[in-house]
Amino acid sequence: MKDSLWYYSLNKSPFTPPAWIFPVVWTILYLMIAISFLFFIKDGFSKDKIFPTVIFIIQLILNFCWSPVYFGLHNIALAFFIIILLIIFVFINIILFYKKSKIAAYLLIPYFIWIIFAAYLNFEIFMLN
Repeated sequence: MKDSLWYYSLNKSPFTPPAWIFPVVWTILYLMIAISFLFFIKDGFSKDKIFPTVIFIIQLILNFCWSPVYFGLHNIALAFFIIILLIIFVFINIILFYKKSKIAAYLLIPYFIWIIFAAYLNFEIFMLN
């Protein structure tokens, strides 16, 4: 983890998983996210897929912004705000993908559950520090 000394010095929830879990889970989730998008566009790209794709890109941007804000800037509050937005956009993403590909939507559900858990961990760190 980036700046692990800072992270390990923080008070954390008793439900915080061991550090090795995070890269394993995120590798699996990123694969599922990519496969989800492939299922979504497998029949080609059309006008009715533009808005869901924009939502997909926004949630990816939010996802990629969280780590630099949290680990780089050490801004736990802003990171929490970002992850709440991420939860909202992933939820919308699941709904929009479901209309075109149920498999694409279902593949995003573990991601959705994990970021809710991550938001809880983020909140706990915010409250405990």
